[in-house]
Amino acid sequence: MDIRKVKKLIELLDESGIAEIEITEGEESVRISRYSTTVQPAPVMAPAMASAPVAAAPAAAGAPAVAAEPPKAGHRVTAPMVGTYYSSPTPGAKTFVSIGSRVETGDTLCIIEAMKMMNQIEADTSGTIVSILVENGDPVEYGQPLFIIE
Repeated sequence: MDIRKVKKLIELLDESGIAEIEITEGEESVRISRYSTTVQPAPVMAPAMASAPVAAAPAAAGAPAVAAEPPKAGHRVTAPMVGTYYSSPTPGAKTFVSIGSRVETGDTLCIIEAMKMMNQIEADTSGTIVSILVENGDPVEYGQPLFIIE
């Protein structure tokens, strides 16, 4: 589906006051909603627009203690898109990396599912994984740190 069509659908949604719309063209479909259908608590998204400290938001939203820890020194690998983080290729399979894993540039670190598409996230530097900042199945935001590599 053309991105221009999706943008036009978003504009129509804003103008009309409709809460949700779903369009199907052949095998492709798009659903646009004013309201989130994920289980993610609302307070997690609000601090991104506010001037409140970002470190306080995950603790207030009930995020895992791992995300609330201050980040360690090293190279940060951040999420290039909004989606759902997966640490392995399939449920129950061995994870791509774990703390202490040695990675080379181009190695797959995780998968982020966005709009039913599985996107492999690769290491952009060589080193050792010293921290994994998200849990399997967690929603991630654009620019959110995922790993720290030293």
